[in-house]
Amino acid sequence: MKPAPFAYQRARSLDEAIALLAEKDAKLLAGGQSLIATLNMRLSSPALLIDINGIGGLDAIALKKGSVEIGALARHTQVERSDIIASHVPLFARAMPHIGHPAIRNRGTLGGSVAFADPAAELPACLLALDGEIEATGPKGTRSVKAQDFFKGLFETALAPQEVLTGVRVPAATRDTRTGFAELARRHGDYAMVGLAATARANGKELSDVRLAYFGVSDIPVRAKKAEAALAEGSIDAAFEALDLDPHDDVQATAKAKKHLAGVLLRRVAMQLTEVRL
Repeated sequence: MKPAPFAYQRARSLDEAIALLAEKDAKLLAGGQSLIATLNMRLSSPALLIDINGIGGLDAIALKKGSVEIGALARHTQVERSDIIASHVPLFARAMPHIGHPAIRNRGTLGGSVAFADPAAELPACLLALDGEIEATGPKGTRSVKAQDFFKGLFETALAPQEVLTGVRVPAATRDTRTGFAELARRHGDYAMVGLAATARANGKELSDVRLAYFGVSDIPVRAKKAEAALAEGSIDAAFEALDLDPHDDVQATAKAKKHLAGVLLRRVAMQLTEVRL
């Protein structure tokens, strides 16, 4: 299929993009890896596409005062190959190779993935596991939204109609930071049937501040808090038994299958969290 007719305008500044969003049925175009597909299937029919790729300064990756800031226009490949990400955001480093295929990662953007809020996407769950923040800029200025408050429902976020997602901020890893990531898909690069992003702090063999963020099991990334508590007490088996998820059937798998796979991933990721870091 081909998309319905639409107008196109390339924004040269963030202010211009925000102003253009005031027009009826306007959508932002960044990497386009999700948007173009929905346009072609006519699941989305905006009157205006606002291309923000010409806005400078929105693709930077920087370490600032104990946090890593990543601009919304940073391509997945850029994040994947970043030394700053490898050293200070190991969870992202684990997750990036699972996002689509190389062609998708070459063009797709971090901000686009987060703003699209696909329930099977890796990055929203990673942000939840990291207790990250999303930066949004609109007519009233810039504000930060915690990841736990940003994802509201199926493809729904806390972004206001005239706001642009301009970046994300996550705590930089320390020597006691532990991360884990795994997903199960029918083929590598396909949407995950179930996935798990996790962080914790290690004190010897003990874990604290465990955060288990699942994706593909609900309309938004969700934490398994009872399993987190059990894992912090030192028992993977108890965490498995306490796994508090209520997945639903979808085209990928049944709810029963998803619950089983979530348990499989819990055991795998728990082993990653207990790896000795040199």
